[in-house]
Amino acid sequence: MLIYLDNHATTRLDPRVFEAMLPWLKDQYGNAGSLTHAFGRAAREAVEQAREQVAQAIGATAREVIFTSGATESANLAILGAAARPGREIGKLISWQTEHHAVLDPLEHLASRGSHVEILGVAGQKSAVPGLVCVDTLQQACSEETFLVSLLLANNEIGTIQPAAEVAAVAHAVGAVLHLDAAQAVGKVPIDVDQLGADLLSLSAHKFHGPQGVGALFVRRRERVTRLSPRVFGGGQERGLRSGTLNVPGIVGLGAAAELASSQLEQEATEIRHLRDRLWRQIAERIPEARLNGPACDSPGTRLPGNLNVCIAGVEGQTLLATLGEGELAVSSGSACSSATPRPSHVLQAIGLSDDEARASLRFGISRFTTADEVDRAVVLLADAVARLRP
Repeated sequence: MLIYLDNHATTRLDPRVFEAMLPWLKDQYGNAGSLTHAFGRAAREAVEQAREQVAQAIGATAREVIFTSGATESANLAILGAAARPGREIGKLISWQTEHHAVLDPLEHLASRGSHVEILGVAGQKSAVPGLVCVDTLQQACSEETFLVSLLLANNEIGTIQPAAEVAAVAHAVGAVLHLDAAQAVGKVPIDVDQLGADLLSLSAHKFHGPQGVGALFVRRRERVTRLSPRVFGGGQERGLRSGTLNVPGIVGLGAAAELASSQLEQEATEIRHLRDRLWRQIAERIPEARLNGPACDSPGTRLPGNLNVCIAGVEGQTLLATLGEGELAVSSGSACSSATPRPSHVLQAIGLSDDEARASLRFGISRFTTADEVDRAVVLLADAVARLRP
């Protein structure tokens, strides 16, 4: 039986979410834009219910939720849509080295077209909280020209949770908006867009046991009203920001997954954290020279509950992954979106690991479906593989 510990890449669809989606995959197949008949009106009602479920999960209002194909599209719409507003040609965008490529790549695109983009460093592995952003450095980088700051709320490789509210205060002081990439955070840590100071927030259903291919973008409509220019044109769906026929089954699944995750978040986070700590203790005991990458596991407020990233000295990571992949254990060396280009993790390099150390690192992700027996068996498989490869 395959043990799946790659839950940062994607998660198993919760059976309860599938049950909520099933009618919209079979009998209820109306287009949510077709309001002249019962099929279309039923689809529209389902979409609006899901919009409310997502809004409640992040402390927003329903009219602030825009449905997309996932966090990558949401992040692109947030960044490129903000940059396309009139008067932004001479503006500045700020982000950090450890961001996901869904943020770094659109920023690079804007930089190639003449935009002023500044990418800041983060705290190193030997610091108190590896991967943490420095608010003072951000303050020095911000100017009146800064119109957008983009921050990964919880890192997808080393699990670092960022001080979003402090970052928001600095951004807002110069009139900039804050985009939070919350793909790894939603459903795992408490999210309230007002407390975090978010003006834009992107998320994906498949990161918290919803379906793949659907996500949302929070666009603030209260107080600091945030305006974007659309990147996709057509039928004018989603308040004109994201044209295209709505994925009703996926949106229903996103809503159901968001409601489930928020209703059991605290208890689930505690259980997942215990399993993660169990995994790390056994790895440290059974595998000599295994080192933790990222924040300490005993600091719940600085690291995602289910995240573990380990450097195993003396073993080439891709070889170890290939060995494990032939057996019972599914893990990864970093972001699934970067697997097509097998370079060392830019996140691990940003916190000071060498190329060899980054290549010798593995990322583990625990979910609500992970069991203690699976964790124990995973350590046995990993230790055996390391023992075979090290000589």
